[in-house]
Amino acid sequence: MKRGTRTLLGTVLAASMTVSLASVGAAAESDAADKIVNIGVTDSLGGVNPLAVDQTEINKYSIDLEFLPLVELDSNLNFQGMLADSVTTEDNQNFTVHLDENATWSDGTPVTAEDVEFTVLRLASPIINNTTMMLYAFEGVGDDGFVEEGATSIDGVQVIDDKTVQFTSKEPMALTTFENTYGRYLHTLPKHVLEGYSDEELQTLDWFNHPDVVSGPYFLTDYDTEHYVTYEANESYWKGAPKIGKLNLKIVEGSQIYAGLQSGEIDITHHTMTAIPQEDYESIESLENVDVVYGIPITNQSAFIQTANIPDARVREALVYAIDRSQLVEQLLKGHGEVVDGFLSSASPFYDDSITPMTYDPEKAKELLDEAGWDGSQTLRFYVNSGDSTFVNGAQVLAAQWAAVGINVEVTTVDLATLMTVAGTNDYDIMAVQYTYAPVDPYPDVSWLLGGEGSWTGYADDSISEALAGTQQTSDIDEIKGLYSIVDKKVQEDVPMFSVYVISAQGAVSKRLTGAQPSAYGFFNDVQNWDIAQ
Repeated sequence: MKRGTRTLLGTVLAASMTVSLASVGAAAESDAADKIVNIGVTDSLGGVNPLAVDQTEINKYSIDLEFLPLVELDSNLNFQGMLADSVTTEDNQNFTVHLDENATWSDGTPVTAEDVEFTVLRLASPIINNTTMMLYAFEGVGDDGFVEEGATSIDGVQVIDDKTVQFTSKEPMALTTFENTYGRYLHTLPKHVLEGYSDEELQTLDWFNHPDVVSGPYFLTDYDTEHYVTYEANESYWKGAPKIGKLNLKIVEGSQIYAGLQSGEIDITHHTMTAIPQEDYESIESLENVDVVYGIPITNQSAFIQTANIPDARVREALVYAIDRSQLVEQLLKGHGEVVDGFLSSASPFYDDSITPMTYDPEKAKELLDEAGWDGSQTLRFYVNSGDSTFVNGAQVLAAQWAAVGINVEVTTVDLATLMTVAGTNDYDIMAVQYTYAPVDPYPDVSWLLGGEGSWTGYADDSISEALAGTQQTSDIDEIKGLYSIVDKKVQEDVPMFSVYVISAQGAVSKRLTGAQPSAYGFFNDVQNWDIAQ
């Protein structure tokens, strides 16, 4: 009897504990579901189809939340595994990507190497016509970045086993370039869900607007490219269920950030997706409900010159000598930034501080214009991002300083999506946008931007091409630094682009939010651990 009574009592206790734990679990899920975090951003969204959108940061990060990249940079500029747990190479041409053994889709299906291969095939399809992934670097892909229509495999993308895929490049490629260019931007899609659709259907598939199978911490539920993106937690997320049930990207004007932080309608901002007006910096610093974090100087306010339209390097030099960039840093950025020439800021391990930036010298600008035979009759078309209110003001300052030396400039402000469309047409004289060159690997951006006809500058130079190629064949930091120094010195001489300034951006986070910190990199890496203080 005693033994039977103990067994019966144990059964009752177990049942009671099960009910209790179930209640606790339900309460936890309910608590998470009730928690909402709003991220204030100022860039407009291009779209949410991973196969079709461009690689602007808001597009990348909005998709990261659903479909994990293979790797991502953390806040200390180290590569962190996301969907993959390792990326290795022994020869800088064969890259072995091993997926995390625990990686699963939200429906419980394992994420496999075949999913990666399927995704790359779709991105390389001439029908889908994604021109941003630069897949031409790999064996079996044409120089235009595409495979033949209907191709079922790619020589340079081989499935080794369920969790391992190998990429083979045509030319040597630094590991950091592979990780930064492809590992960070390849959003693997579920083959078992999408393989029945044609490439034509995948271009506009409604499933991408509210996918029901994801690898990331959140499901996208709704979006408006000009106003918001909304998410709900993936409670089956293989890295742990998010503590925040609903996450929103709130797309607002820069002038609305301060009020949103003050009222609590915005919980956190991002160093590169959120252009906070400099005139609001001190007001935000004074808010008692938020903490302010300034980032390292990596966001480059770059101006790209379409050299086919302004072919004389002396005119392009004059554009730089005519503007007081140090004054812009002090007045527009309140001192939170720096002036550099070229692409690299002091945040990069490859930055050469011996390159002295061109100084403000309007008389020098006038001399160069006279030498070039500039008569002042031409009006240059200057496009800027309307979402960056600080630089909208800055562009007017530039236009006035250029006018003072005899260069007439017409400033046109458009939203980011439209600016990217304009950039793709090359139908401009100068185009400015905040551009974050990855400090650990600027190669892909620099090589494309200085890639000759069709690039944002239309400029190419053999010495630059040779130096950039050299960065892909060594791991020696000092050697790479010397090669990038060649690039920046040549860019300073020929001016196919110039840096107006590099921003140490302000970020802000509500004190009610835990586990979250404004940062240019690593912002969403552990978003499942974000929480709201009780």
